[in-house]
Parts: sequence; structure tokens; C-alpha cells
Amino acid sequence: MKHSVSHSLGREMARKVARAAFESYEKRFSEFNPRTTWQSDDAAKISFSVKGMSLNGSVGVAERSIDLDLDVPFLLKPFQGKAIDVIEREIKEWIGKAERGEI
Repeated sequence: MKHSVSHSLGREMARKVARAAFESYEKRFSEFNPRTTWQSDDAAKISFSVKGMSLNGSVGVAERSIDLDLDVPFLLKPFQGKAIDVIEREIKEWIGKAERGEI
């Protein structure tokens, strides 16, 4: 499942935002065992657990968007919307901080 969060920050600031958002997510939602492994400045592998199963995917930082791609197992399809909502909310919160000059 693919999902994009648009922004007007430019790539460099979007990188900072994405990293901050995922670091925040790892701390605030530790019960889901979230993990982010940055493979380059603009791409990371992500994973977290729900109901004892893992969801895996990737995040990419582009000039005008932060793009998510999650591989959701069939049994976890009912949770895919909630997962995207939480991730998008975190990213948008950090985009707002960047827009206000807080990052």
C-alpha cells in the first residue's frame, strides 16, 4: 500500500522532518516495536508489530512529498488505515514544526 504526505519544505528540510517524525514514533509508540533503518539520506526501511505480526515497508523523501509503501499481511489489512493515520499524523506534526521554524 502506497501513501504520500505532501510538503513544501524542500528535500533537505523534509529529510530532517522524516527523521524526527520516525524517531518520535519509535518513542511514543514503543508498544508496536517500531524500527526505522535509514539506507540513504532519502530512503529507509520501516517496520512495526501489531497483534504479534510485523508490518514492513519503506519511506522515501522527495522534493515535495514523503512517500510510504507498506506491505500489509492479509490478516492485518483491518489495521492498515490506522497505521497510515498514525504515521501521517506524526509526519504532518513535524512538517508543521518545520514550517513554524521550530526545526
